[in-house]
Amino acid sequence: MHLLLDRAGDEDQDRAEFRDLAISAGAECVALISGHRKAPDPRLFVGSGKAEEIRTTIQETGAELVLFDHALSPGQERNLEALLQCRVVDRTGLILDIFAQRARSFEGKLQVELAQLRHLSTRLVRGWTHLERQRGGIGLRGPGETQLETDRRLLADRIRQLRLRLDRVDRQREQGRRARRKADLPTVSLVGYTNAGKSTLFNALTQAGVYAADQLFATLDPTLRRLDLPGAEPVVLADTVGFINRLPHELVAAFRSTLRETCEARLLLHVIDASHPDRDAVIEHVEAVLAEIGATAVPQLQIFNKIDLSSESPRLERDADGQVRAVWVSAVTGAGIDVLMTALAERLQGDTVHGWLCLPPAAARLRAKLFDLGAVVAEQMEPTGEWLIEVHTSRGNVDWLCRREGLRAEWVRSGFDIPAASTISI
Repeated sequence: MHLLLDRAGDEDQDRAEFRDLAISAGAECVALISGHRKAPDPRLFVGSGKAEEIRTTIQETGAELVLFDHALSPGQERNLEALLQCRVVDRTGLILDIFAQRARSFEGKLQVELAQLRHLSTRLVRGWTHLERQRGGIGLRGPGETQLETDRRLLADRIRQLRLRLDRVDRQREQGRRARRKADLPTVSLVGYTNAGKSTLFNALTQAGVYAADQLFATLDPTLRRLDLPGAEPVVLADTVGFINRLPHELVAAFRSTLRETCEARLLLHVIDASHPDRDAVIEHVEAVLAEIGATAVPQLQIFNKIDLSSESPRLERDADGQVRAVWVSAVTGAGIDVLMTALAERLQGDTVHGWLCLPPAAARLRAKLFDLGAVVAEQMEPTGEWLIEVHTSRGNVDWLCRREGLRAEWVRSGFDIPAASTISI
């Protein structure tokens, strides 16, 4: 049995999400306690009166675990456990536990373990308090401090090993991304709030049969499948981990290699639960995570899913320029999937550029990347030492070169249209 401590003043929807997180972790919720406080107490996070209320509730219900919908400091966790005489887990620890249960692939397990160890590194002292309490005297000096230092060193060594393994996995993924860029095969990535129906939509589009369930973080490991579009070139569709409000930074850092599929995609399909009562707030949470991982520059197409739970009908919406902005579908019933396929084809077809670049000698790396992508049609050397290169490639490759290789608008002779916001300096 478990006791939930909700954030003060939250709406019912946020409380329901916190309860769903606890249930997803395998908890049986026996009570939900909320409180109002201007600033957290540095010792217990909650006030002394609220702490006493929690302890009384634990005694009455027999709860074995207290969950906080907040990030607690290591000292606050220790003080609360000493007072309540039961385990205390904060929001970060709860989400990490769910991820540990969901990870299936080798990469996913490494990423979750890395995030857990980073979180644990600030809480090591809790495991050795019995040594720290020893009094001085002959035969009683120093073992606690020595054990703590040894444990921290072992933990740091394990973190370094995990980073090296994940670097190897990331290099393997980069080889796949490089091959897709060279073959001019664009990647379309599904993003969105957890439980918005991304995996169900992925299955409806590709018939991949990946695991999908009505629970938070049902999918952790990225899945890529080829998707043939009507009247357009095929694309690679990527299903990624779902986002959530206040996603722990340890997870964002650990899953950065996985989230690169999102950052380097040609197009993002932002899947939104059309039946969600606080839809606009959920969209803002996803946009905040996309900004944190550096994916705001990638074009988006909003997909309003689960219209079978609302009164909406399948349709597409266009912006003032006539470009498709949003599509309303139901991944479960299949309503609007044909409209979505047509919208994808429209957004991606005719997406090639042809023109000339005049590169300075300092841009030798960019020139090598152009050849690596197979984008160079012709090249000649200028008397000033610059390269005049005729390029024919996809718009996605141009955007990628702007973001990663420093392609500048002032180097363009003709044919290209590089947004100023996408250019960077080298």
